[in-house]
Amino acid sequence: MTSCRVVACGCGRRMASLVHATIVVPGGACRPLLAYRWGVSTSTTPHPAVAALAQIATWPELAEPIAAAREALTALRWHQALRRRIPECAAESRVQGAQASGELEGARLPIEVVREYLAGVRDWPQDPDPVDAVMKGVIAATVASEDVRSVVLSAPSQALARLHVAAAGERVDADSVGRPRQDGEVCGEFVEVGPLPPAREIPERLALLAEVIRGHGQVPGVVVSAVAHAEVATLRPFTVGNGVVARALDRGLVQATGLDPTGVAVTELGHFRQGMPAYVGALTAYATGTRDGVRLWLEHSCAALVAAAQDGQAVADAVLAGRVPRARG
Repeated sequence: MTSCRVVACGCGRRMASLVHATIVVPGGACRPLLAYRWGVSTSTTPHPAVAALAQIATWPELAEPIAAAREALTALRWHQALRRRIPECAAESRVQGAQASGELEGARLPIEVVREYLAGVRDWPQDPDPVDAVMKGVIAATVASEDVRSVVLSAPSQALARLHVAAAGERVDADSVGRPRQDGEVCGEFVEVGPLPPAREIPERLALLAEVIRGHGQVPGVVVSAVAHAEVATLRPFTVGNGVVARALDRGLVQATGLDPTGVAVTELGHFRQGMPAYVGALTAYATGTRDGVRLWLEHSCAALVAAAQDGQAVADAVLAGRVPRARG
């Protein structure tokens, strides 16, 4: 029986170490991951990308950050407020998450205004300014993250399209909504992370990401959600709304993989609390595809999940104490 092993190597900008991973076959020959067909994953024979990511998750320097994120999210599940008041806690998490995602997008609204929009007691302006236009998509995508969590593990491409419809449906032409950018279409987002990947790379990189998400049972959920977030943010598959979609996808995966099935952890706020320079810097590191770059992003994401769980604890405390303001129309 032929055997092989998976190693990671830095050889370009495609899907960081996942596409940089190669299969080493007997005789020492290396074949690029994209030389393999999609859809070969089974419970006993994981797709090469899934195997590569599972190996990355065992890096010694990641053991403590991954464990810390899991422990923080597990502790959140045992909060007294989550025995009977999960809907209230999850609703407030979405309020705070949407505000934080907007901040990371450069759009700032007071928390009470975000709460009123989410509750449906405030009408959007008929002629919105740029901040309102962005925040409308942010709020819609945050809500949609709850809707797609039931399908994101089995149909990740469908979930991604639905999140983009929510995030950018009113900011781009109808024929650009929910589909990746094509040759000749540009994106001005995340310019700090490096050159925009060519449109021709998008289909295979999204297909690879879909394999990774479908193979979630072989890889820690902490790592799956982090890689999905970074892939969408750095690949920039859409003309607009990539960061919003990446953070909404992250939230949905944290719930769907069982890390936080209650939806109370404020994942977006976890990233925001580390600061915009740290967030963009970690994404830039990931985009290099080097071991150190990928490790830095994964460490950042684990720290963000610890902070997200702590903010979830604060939300649950506030709900239990009756301190969450009611949205007023």
